[in-house]
Amino acid sequence: MELRSQQGDTLDLILYRHYGYTAGITEQVLNLNPGLASLGPILPTGTLITMPAAPTQAEQPLIQLWN
Repeated sequence: MELRSQQGDTLDLILYRHYGYTAGITEQVLNLNPGLASLGPILPTGTLITMPAAPTQAEQPLIQLWN
């Protein structure tokens, strides 16, 4: 799937709007879109971004902070 950035969008905002979270998915998007990070924190309007299929909550690894 591909999305285009809107005026004033950051990558985190796009990911949160699309997936509902940013943890773990930001790295995947940057790997799929070489050069995206070099565009700066606020993306140019209309930047085409390839989005990976999002894992479901059950597929995400469980991180246990305390025993």
